[in-house]
Amino acid sequence: MCGIIGYVGAREAKPLLLSGLRRLEYRGYDSAGIALREDSGLDYVRAVGNLQNLVDAAGPNGSTTRHGLGHTRWATHGSVTELNAHPLTGCDASKLAIVLNGIVENYRELRNNLIADGHAFTSETDAEVVVHMLEQEYDGDLVQALTRVYPQLEGHFTIVAIHHDQPDLLVGVRNQTPLVVGLGQGENFLASNVAAFLAETRRAVFPDDGEIVEITPAGARFFHDGAEIEHPAVEELDWDEEAAEKGGYETFMLKEIYEQPDAVRETIGDRVRGHQLVLDALGLTELEVRNLRRIVIVAAGTSYHAGVVGRYIIEEWARLPVEPDIASEWIYRNPVLSRDTLVIGISQSGESRDTVNAVKLARERGARTLAITNMMGTQITREVDATLYTRCGIEIGVAASKTFTAQVALLSLLALKLAEIRQTLPQDEIEFILDRLHELPDRLAEFLNDVDAGRHRIDDIAQRFHDKPFFLYLGRHIGLPVALEGALKLKEISYIPADAYSAGEMKHGPIAMLEEGTPVVVVATDNHVYEKIVSNIQETRARGAHVIAIATEGNEDIQHHADDVIYVPRTPAFLQAALAVVPLQLLAYRIARLRGLNVDQPRNLAKTVTVE
Repeated sequence: MCGIIGYVGAREAKPLLLSGLRRLEYRGYDSAGIALREDSGLDYVRAVGNLQNLVDAAGPNGSTTRHGLGHTRWATHGSVTELNAHPLTGCDASKLAIVLNGIVENYRELRNNLIADGHAFTSETDAEVVVHMLEQEYDGDLVQALTRVYPQLEGHFTIVAIHHDQPDLLVGVRNQTPLVVGLGQGENFLASNVAAFLAETRRAVFPDDGEIVEITPAGARFFHDGAEIEHPAVEELDWDEEAAEKGGYETFMLKEIYEQPDAVRETIGDRVRGHQLVLDALGLTELEVRNLRRIVIVAAGTSYHAGVVGRYIIEEWARLPVEPDIASEWIYRNPVLSRDTLVIGISQSGESRDTVNAVKLARERGARTLAITNMMGTQITREVDATLYTRCGIEIGVAASKTFTAQVALLSLLALKLAEIRQTLPQDEIEFILDRLHELPDRLAEFLNDVDAGRHRIDDIAQRFHDKPFFLYLGRHIGLPVALEGALKLKEISYIPADAYSAGEMKHGPIAMLEEGTPVVVVATDNHVYEKIVSNIQETRARGAHVIAIATEGNEDIQHHADDVIYVPRTPAFLQAALAVVPLQLLAYRIARLRGLNVDQPRNLAKTVTVE
């Protein structure tokens, strides 16, 4: 989950590398560094902490080189120190350096062999074995050296290498983690995400695993097993570079919360044409859909919560049993799979290691597989039969917001498509739901506009409760995954302990946590379990808790049961998750800001978890 940027071209490399790292800092910010090819040898600047420390250490000028690479690190092997910061060097630091994202699983064996051969290690990282191996294999051709080293490495990783003796050249390879080539005019980039070079070029190539790419100012060449191969397809990215900037908001997270209407609108997009639903990329024939007997949804974190929403709507509309599961646990359960099982992997980045491993396992065992992701050309798309994309643009904030609501919208479309093919909903009901889905972006915008106009008490609630030591979140049915996501947001960015439970499960243990004044956030939007939720609210208030309810606009009854109420616009029950989560995002956000915390870079977290 580290960030990588490399540049060769006609411009000064240092400012381009630092600018690229700034856009990649969400991928890891334990330390950062750059390597520049100067005439006398490779020159390095490294710093521990956030990127500004590296910028300060690098200084405003001092290098005119047009060739270099950079890295921002999220630590996996080795502590957070300058010695462990990338770029990493071999025994002759002036000649060769690499940056790596991921894990080399067999590094201990490789390290012992290299030490026996006389190599001296200076870091605690697994990645350092790669640079020593390249050093040992290098005979004047960096592409061939990497070609020989790559098969010896086990794990999942992306490597980019630079050698002083080959000016204006960078070489990279990927294995189950991201690498993208940015093609400019007389200049080219290698990076772990398009955000790194989006301000410079929108032309990109996504290499496959095991393909080694060489970039020079003249272009890019691709190799497999030592032989040059045909240039992969060039994609024209349609993202505006401003999507990677804050756009006037105080943080990326707040900007992305407010981008949710557009993210949902784009995700629905041309998939709904009038009353017609089009999901051409489903990857299943109508007969195969009718023959499905079961769906498994595998994901992690926020994507898992979206998957739980998916369970409710798919079971209700398509009448198929659905099992949402945490990907990191599911793959070790020896899951029971067959050809009539559809396994759906949900990953915002498309590179979440646990989820990628899960869909890969499912496919190997004969199940049909489908990915839901926000990023084209990513690893999960290579491991499944078909992919459905959310269309959120770049999400910089580590704590997911717009990707959750877009995933819920796309799962709703999927559920309707399954229902349409299986004929489990009347056509007029499908058309009604499609109309409400088409209106969902407007309902999201309506709520956010009301927040701006001061019509909700989120800021006041945050002010009163930001110093509380514990929150309890409750929900039932479709409200349960919303409660789970709300609690996760609070924990991620405010560091306040919070539990989320099915409200009906509360009296089986969690109620013991309540005392006078404990804030209890309850998702109480209108649905068939509303009366049950009201009973659960009464149980918490009898123990002195302070209830903050998320309710449907127009429901005055809830005011008799809750201490504070935040209303969301009215929409059918099964679409409420995308609306009810927004006030919980904002509540967590306001609490974190009142506590003086950096919401875009929560401690110990990174945006994309590409390791197990």
